[in-house]
Amino acid sequence: MNLPNSLTLSRIVLVPPLVVVLLTRVENFELWGVLILFGAALTDWLDGLLARRRRQITPLGVLLDPIADKLLISAAFIALVELGLAPAWMVVIIVGRELAVQGLRTIATAEGFMVAVSELGKAKMVLQVWAASLLLLGSRFPDLRLIGTIALWLVVVFSLWSAARYAAEFWRQLNVRRLERRGGLTIVNPQKKEDVAAR
Repeated sequence: MNLPNSLTLSRIVLVPPLVVVLLTRVENFELWGVLILFGAALTDWLDGLLARRRRQITPLGVLLDPIADKLLISAAFIALVELGLAPAWMVVIIVGRELAVQGLRTIATAEGFMVAVSELGKAKMVLQVWAASLLLLGSRFPDLRLIGTIALWLVVVFSLWSAARYAAEFWRQLNVRRLERRGGLTIVNPQKKEDVAAR
């Protein structure tokens, strides 16, 4: 356990307070929700920065970081549906994407490789926090509702796009891994003049 991993765990710890604040609709719940979201986003930025600078990138941190992000974002958007601030079908896409990517990440780990988080994925996280925050503030300040809705649409587009890129990279690395296990041999069939991977 090191400081970057502790910051990642703190992001997971923030999930229950976020849900309680939003769903119980305590006084000024919109502002408290935004404050928690931005606090969590700050830990997301800090844990990566400190891990790189201190050379404290660990397998635990690599596994915990995306899980923490997915728990936070899923909790926030599901709460927004309950509050009537976001369409359920859009949130299903967002949360479904997170679960699908986590599933691929689990398979990749079992196969002995890891798919690095792309800059697109990091931008998606930032956009998700902004969209959730704008939707929350839009319930208090109507002028922000349109901006929040636009941000939510962008989140859906980014979610699908980044998921497609992640899946493509996953399959590429999976095929490479399988070829390595087979020794990377290729058999040439002179009759069909086609190359087929050795089995």
